[in-house]
Amino acid sequence: MTGKERLNNLFEKKETDRIPWIPFAGIHAGKLIGASPTEILTKSDVLVEALKEVKKVYNPDGMPIHFDLQIEAEILGCELMWSENSPPSVKSHPLDGTDPVEFERRIPKETDGRLPVFIEAMERIKAEEGEDTALLGLVCGPFTLASHLRGQNIFMDMMLNPDYVKELVDYTKDVAIAVADMYIDAGMDIIAVVDPLVSQISPAHFEEFLSKPFSAFFEAIRSKGKHGSFFVCGNASNNIEKMCQTKPDMVAVDENVDMKKAKEITDRYDIILSGNIPLATLMLNGTQQENMIYTLGMIDSLSHKNLIISPGCDMPYAVPVENTIGVQQAIANPEGTREIVKNYEVKKEDIEVEIPDYKNLKRPLIEVYTLDSASCAACTYMLNAALEAKDHYGEKVDVVEYKMLDKKTVPMMMKMGIANLPTMVIGGKIEYISLIPPKSELFEKIEGLL
Repeated sequence: MTGKERLNNLFEKKETDRIPWIPFAGIHAGKLIGASPTEILTKSDVLVEALKEVKKVYNPDGMPIHFDLQIEAEILGCELMWSENSPPSVKSHPLDGTDPVEFERRIPKETDGRLPVFIEAMERIKAEEGEDTALLGLVCGPFTLASHLRGQNIFMDMMLNPDYVKELVDYTKDVAIAVADMYIDAGMDIIAVVDPLVSQISPAHFEEFLSKPFSAFFEAIRSKGKHGSFFVCGNASNNIEKMCQTKPDMVAVDENVDMKKAKEITDRYDIILSGNIPLATLMLNGTQQENMIYTLGMIDSLSHKNLIISPGCDMPYAVPVENTIGVQQAIANPEGTREIVKNYEVKKEDIEVEIPDYKNLKRPLIEVYTLDSASCAACTYMLNAALEAKDHYGEKVDVVEYKMLDKKTVPMMMKMGIANLPTMVIGGKIEYISLIPPKSELFEKIEGLL
């Protein structure tokens, strides 16, 4: 059974010989050929070479062409900031401003921005690898794209200007459908709408602002005879049911979500669940054997029906190749892998960290725990909220970011009792967990410490 057949059977509710495997290689694909994230996200020849290496080394059943949520935003006027080992992040917001800003409902064309790079890569990979590997086209979700355009003001708009938010998200939904159509025409088998900021809102706000546009998006994908995936990075636990009700074929989640609990919900709706190997603690900083053991744990603890094993989100650039191979081997040959790791003892690295003495600091400290604000949209907006407070209060407050990519962050999180990312700590108190703070509320909390 080929990988494509395996995934097709899963989507069509037929038997498969094993659990399918989709590595979200993203910018990590560049590492396999010694190319930078910027090169694979701007040059189709380099991207195609990297994707062929992903196929060769990781033997995926399904393979995303890219994991870049800034393509649409760049076309619509957002300035990007490029990083050495991360995808670009949005630097400016064309609809930024205290009051709602009028916008033109411009729909991207195939010739706009970097779309030609990815469409050409899709067509070439389809011809070379598409017969036995399912190909995924990822589009930026309507809510995250709306926030790219509007900035952090969109969270305040949800309370003060709800009709504006609905109009903006309806527009960005149309953008997502248009880009999805281009990807379908280029040969993509599965369209994944990736919307990290869905994890930052309540189920009530999801129902009010997002249920209708996401339902329309997945209906549009179905009308083209393709499968749709709803991918949310961050702690989307409270919105899993609402996501299922928009009728995707698949829901994908990251390490912030309890897979057992999520699968109870997705199984009720007969929807595939994909996830959620930890990125920083395991894939980036673990050993090959630890990755094997974790994957075997997923295989043993979860029902194999409607299940895909994948990284929790876009893999960091520097993930050791052997760790991803270990995951793939555990999926392809569980019993043989058990023999390999049966005598392996997981060694806990003892890293000394010191929690700040909050009571004796010269000024209030705002700490933002992130996966990486350069690559995680939800993390970017939470850090930006803290930096906006820093701009307002100047030397009266300090701001620091703790990235999961740093080995010291995990023991810091354990000492602080932090379980989900992103999280904001103000003056030693956990204040915001997977929730972007409203500006007025954040400032009020800071004022109480000054």
